[in-house]
Amino acid sequence: MPEQHKSEPSLTVVLTPDDPRRLARVGGQFDEHLRQIERQLGIRINSRGNRFELAGADSAAQRGRRVLEDLFDIAETEEVDAERVHMALAEHVRADSGDEGSADSGVVINTRRRAIRARGPHQVAYTKAMRECDLTFGIGPAGTGKTYLAVAAAVEALASDSVRRIVLVRPAVEAGERLGFLPGDLTQKIDPYLRPMYDALYEMMGFDKVGRLIERHVIEIAPLAFMRGRSLNESFVILDEAQNTTPEQMKMFLTRMGFGSRAVVTGDITQTDLPRGKESGLKQVGRILNGVEGIAFIHFGAEDVVRHPLVQKIVTAYAREEQQTQSPQHEGE
Repeated sequence: MPEQHKSEPSLTVVLTPDDPRRLARVGGQFDEHLRQIERQLGIRINSRGNRFELAGADSAAQRGRRVLEDLFDIAETEEVDAERVHMALAEHVRADSGDEGSADSGVVINTRRRAIRARGPHQVAYTKAMRECDLTFGIGPAGTGKTYLAVAAAVEALASDSVRRIVLVRPAVEAGERLGFLPGDLTQKIDPYLRPMYDALYEMMGFDKVGRLIERHVIEIAPLAFMRGRSLNESFVILDEAQNTTPEQMKMFLTRMGFGSRAVVTGDITQTDLPRGKESGLKQVGRILNGVEGIAFIHFGAEDVVRHPLVQKIVTAYAREEQQTQSPQHEGE
């Protein structure tokens, strides 16, 4: 925790109305959210009721004030967790650096249980692309919200009758789809690989509702290996973990699109599990389809990670290592 010196400037923030419930949500259990803000911004926060004293560099204290005010607004209708705090901090870092499309973007995906706000310029661009383009690629590291937002967009499209069903597709086994080696029937074989999308659906629609829609085939689970020969009309199709598709599989999937359908393809080309020497279909498709009208490519970076702050540092460190490995001094070694 930053040390406070007598000469350190202090900024007073008063959050109104003085609502104990909202203030408790902002502070978190044992003030854990305030401690998180302190660590991220290098400031010290003392609170009494709805009055907060922020000590530290003026720019950091001003950023802390804006974060507290944003969290207080959120706390009026929603719970505040560590992820919310992290996103609020990240938004104001981007805003202060001149990036657009952050906190007041106003881009919201409405689902049955909650409204999901796009955070940061890349999430905003991604959300708009999924609404405006028939085919959208979301490419970037884990934790940037690619899959979660894609599921939210699918749920919104289904609720508004823009599509008649949701189809969730994923390479069922990371390196080759060897379904026969997994126990159980088809659903049991692929369920573990689709768990992130299931979890998002349960959060947005409720467990019982999702179960009924799966029984009626309004929500369909389809391993990529079983897509050949199909044509999907009036569907919102999500291909997740697409970095583990081969070029042949990617072409096969993209040519399944039918009339009235939208498709979203997500993946991280830095975490490919294909056999050594085999190019990822996701990496290849960026070269082939870039610039084609009706197709959007949105690239996320470490700055878009909305998980634990340490994940952002890990992604950055790996990217730096990869750049060094590919630099000229390593060529020919």
